[in-house]
Amino acid sequence: MMTININETEVLKLARERIAELVKEVDSEYVYWDSEELMKRTCMSWNTIQNNFFFDPRFIKAKLGGKWYFPVQETREFLRQWLFEHLKKGEM
Repeated sequence: MMTININETEVLKLARERIAELVKEVDSEYVYWDSEELMKRTCMSWNTIQNNFFFDPRFIKAKLGGKWYFPVQETREFLRQWLFEHLKKGEM
């Protein structure tokens, strides 16, 4: 008979590291988001986005045809900055 001991803590650590790597890999594949992806990533409706930050001149966007596109890295940076600004003001 054979006995196998598994260190649960180490297995969980390795699993979390691998998941983080995969998430980073998937995120790095996107160059831009469309409106649908922006709504998904912010957990906001299109109206909420427009009412809160869409028209902020710092928010980079491009309309091609009838569709809006947002560069991923710049959008992430803007959203972080925008959120912290509103947290500091006590608006959220």
